[in-house]
Amino acid sequence: MAKVTFNENICKGCGLCASVCPKNIIVMAGDRINAKGYHPATVEKMEECIGCTNCALICPDCVITVER
Repeated sequence: MAKVTFNENICKGCGLCASVCPKNIIVMAGDRINAKGYHPATVEKMEECIGCTNCALICPDCVITVER
């Protein structure tokens, strides 16, 4: 199983990662706001992640780390 981690304090909530996720498991966290004032990205169902790294590759701020 892959593990995706986000540096939520620097995420600007652009949503690019969510748009390229083939499993549609990345969402913007509506229940919290980061240090920059944005809703950060998060993974809803980590067990469904296939470790494709699309999210990490498209992130303009290098917020995402994918471990396989």
